[in-house]
Formats: sequence, structure tokens, C-alpha cells
Amino acid sequence: MADAARTTGTDANDRPGPTMTASVGRPAGTDARAVPGPEDAAVSGAEGALPRVLIAADKFKGSLTAVQVADHIAAGLRRAVPGLTVESLPVADGGDGTVEAALAAGFERRQKHVTGPLGAPVDAAYALRGETAVVEMAEASGLRHLPEGVWAPLTATTYGTGELLRAALDAGARRIVLGVGGSATTDGGAGMLAALGARFLAADGQPLTPGGGPLAGLVTADFSGLDPRLAQTVVTLASDVDNPLTGPTGAAAVYAPQKGADEGDVAELETALAHYAWILERAAGPQAAAYARAPGAGAAGGLGYGALVGLGARFRPGIEVMLEVLGFAAALDRADLVITGEGSLDEQTLHGKAPAGVATAARARGLEVIAVCGRLALPPESLGRAGIRRAYALTDLEPDPARCMTEAAPLLERTAQRLAGDFLT
Repeated sequence: MADAARTTGTDANDRPGPTMTASVGRPAGTDARAVPGPEDAAVSGAEGALPRVLIAADKFKGSLTAVQVADHIAAGLRRAVPGLTVESLPVADGGDGTVEAALAAGFERRQKHVTGPLGAPVDAAYALRGETAVVEMAEASGLRHLPEGVWAPLTATTYGTGELLRAALDAGARRIVLGVGGSATTDGGAGMLAALGARFLAADGQPLTPGGGPLAGLVTADFSGLDPRLAQTVVTLASDVDNPLTGPTGAAAVYAPQKGADEGDVAELETALAHYAWILERAAGPQAAAYARAPGAGAAGGLGYGALVGLGARFRPGIEVMLEVLGFAAALDRADLVITGEGSLDEQTLHGKAPAGVATAARARGLEVIAVCGRLALPPESLGRAGIRRAYALTDLEPDPARCMTEAAPLLERTAQRLAGDFLT
């Protein structure tokens, strides 16, 4: 695939810059379920030509990947408006699907056998283009690698994520975007750092047993053996999570229960992570204490903290950094209308999720933004504040949530046809 987003229809580069009819009548954020009235201004392209549409949507979790979402929206639009130029740029916010989004934008897939969260080998992929790598920790250490009904809240390890990072370094990467979401782990990133050369020792001088629980027995942390290439590598943590390492909003309290931890496990992990941070402060200096309180330190079971301390990483909102990596600004130059979306548009969407990031960037360029989703749980006012003019939900066509999940593809195509009728004709 070329190093560009996929375009269908007429050549997206043969048209002058974007123009748009004025938005009149109904304000941004109008009720998506209302039948559009004559005051809805359709979007047009340059000199009255068909508009160019950019699809920049995230996955519909549990039913469609971001690539599939874009394909089905495009199919519905083309069915309604033959000859329409549609460009697809699947997006992600650092969680599941981040590597797939990079691959769709022209990155090369690299595969590696690594250590899974339970210690067994797993196949993991990362994306590479030039000296830039996109690594998704869930590929190596994610919940997807746990057998159904099997949990390991105290012993799951991020060692495989470190192996994946080392593979990216071996391939020549000197800029690494590390997507942190969907983890099965709560080990503070200790496993990741160990795979990259750090040493974590127990009282007997032996390497610590993998997992978050054993961190309570950590006596010595030694970073002198860390891969020296990391000093010449820019590592960016891409996440929509701003939790600190510990405390009531920390990695153990908020996220460990989602990974099978009971009340006792949560308390044990909280104590272990606090002790881990204390040891790392002694090993790496007082800055390590500040990192424990930093937004994003609690991401992926505290892997964010380990990356901040051991890798010199910096934290950025996942959708923000991914839009840069994917070339979203250039894609906006070729668009008259942007369609975004994800499985559920709700309050979480407004706090760092992909549709909000897409809408913010597109509206800053004066482009209209329409959203599609499986379920809509935001009032029109919230949509408007997020920069989304209207939102279409699959539940408008199929009220049964279970059927929406299983029949998402045809429902999405029908929804795209409705959207085209309202805004493109």
C-alpha cells in the first residue's frame, strides 16, 4: 500500500482546496435522530462539484475494526452518490487498533515472537515507516492474549512489550509511539524495562518474579544495563488515560478490577506499586516521585510510569499524536467533509477519544464533521461543543443492541446512505 490513506472515486489530488456551502439554520449538534429539514445546508465541493469526503473513524469495539468501519461507510456513500471521492484514514487513540491504523496509512507490518502476559510466547506486530515505529502494548501484553475466563492480575507481565520495543530498535526506529491500552497487566512496566536491560532484584539478589504482586518484594532497581539506543530514541506514550500510578484514581484501584482483580488483589497491587515507586525514586532520583503523580503514569497497569522513568518517554494524548503520525493534516487539505465515529458516542468520547480529536482538528480548519456510532449517549449540546454537527446511531435503525453488534456492517452502510442523503445531495 502506498504511504497515503486509501482513496476511492475520482483522484483526490486533482481538485483545488476545500470549499463548503455555509451552514445555516440548525446549529451544530442538532439532534441526530431528527429528520433533517430544508435548513440543513448540504456540503459541496469546489465550484459546485461533488464534495470530497474524508472518513476518519475509530473501531466499533466488538464488531468492526476501524478499517472495516471506513470500508462500510464508504460503500454506503458510494451507493448513494456514485462518483463521490472518498478517502479513508482509519484512526486510533493509542488503544486497540493503533497498529492497524498505522498500517492502513502506509506503515510496514513487522512481526515478532514475544513473551505474552502469562509467560507463553505470542505473535505480536508493530508498524514501521522509516525511523518511526508504532508499537501497541496490547499486541504483546494485552487482554486478548488471556484465555477466556483466565485472569492473572498479580502475575501478568509486560516483558513482551519490552521485547517488541527492542525489535523496533533493532529495525532502526529512533522515534517510537507506544500505544498503551487494553493491557492485561498491572506490573508498573517492570517487565517491559527488564526486557530492555533493567534489573529488578529481590532480597536474595535474584531477579524478581514477574508481575505486579511481586513488586512488593523489590529491593534493588538497576537501570545501568538499559539498552543504550534508548538515549537516542524519542519515545512518546499515546493514551487517552490520565490516571496517576497510585491512589483512588490509580492503576490498581481503577483498572485492575477489569483484569480480574478482586478487592484483596487491588489492595495488594496498590501496596506493591507504591513500594515500586519508592524503590525507583531511590534508583532514578526524585523525578521518579513526580512521574508517579503525572497524568498517564497509571496507563496500562502503570506501564506509563515505567516508560516515563526508564525510557525517558513523554506523555501525549493518544489521538493527538496518532493524527500526526497518520498524516491527518494533509488528508484534511483534500477534504470538504469529515466523517468520524466509534462504537459508542458518550461522555468518554469528550475526554481524549478519537472522534473528539478528529472533530477538533477538522473544525480548526473550517470543515464540517459528521459522526456515526453504534450507540449515541450525548445530547446535541455536547456534540456541538465537541465540533460534531450531527451524529447518526445504528440504534436508530435497529434498537436491539445485540443485533446492532452482529449486523453492524449492513447497518453502517444504510446509515451512510442516510447521511449522504442529508448532506451530500
